[in-house]
Amino acid sequence: MLVDAENGMAVCGTAETVAGALEAIPACKPTIAIVDLSLKDGSGLDLIKDMRIRFPDVAILVLSMRDDAFYAERALRAGAMGYITKEQGTERIAEGIRRVLAGEIYLTDDLSSQLLGRMVDSRAAVNAPSINNLTDRELQVFDMIGQGKSTREIAAALHLSVKTIESHREHVKDKLGIANGTELLKRAIQWTQVEGNA
Repeated sequence: MLVDAENGMAVCGTAETVAGALEAIPACKPTIAIVDLSLKDGSGLDLIKDMRIRFPDVAILVLSMRDDAFYAERALRAGAMGYITKEQGTERIAEGIRRVLAGEIYLTDDLSSQLLGRMVDSRAAVNAPSINNLTDRELQVFDMIGQGKSTREIAAALHLSVKTIESHREHVKDKLGIANGTELLKRAIQWTQVEGNA
């Protein structure tokens, strides 16, 4: 409704899944895609990466519930040109769309400050075990562990083998300096609770 109400803008298609979006883009030929990080069949970060390869001319703006520089940074690295939260007013969302369409990077002032702060902090703690060291897939698995999902449930949700998920779990433990599965579950739950309240 917001997009359709703006002069010179119109919604040409919608999708709730990664697969649906990748099918819709060639049919709709959008100039910009507004992507949520939480999709029914996968991660918005994976969708952004796929889009950058398959549809490099489509600009990408992330519209997310997560007001967090951590995810904004990952989205920009994946290929998004902007990141805005759903709490922003409609005028900010319209501004983000226009700025991204103009070829600019768009972040709210608050997110820009957070990102700069993260850059400074990451230089100071370059050798410390950190969530920042996880790949996007490892982060996704870690987050799902924190939601209480079993290895089999995670494998089914991500369309990966149980062995692959177990491998990701081990990488997460190594990168975060976690000794065992119980500690991994505890840390993942803490992370998920913090992110859920962000």
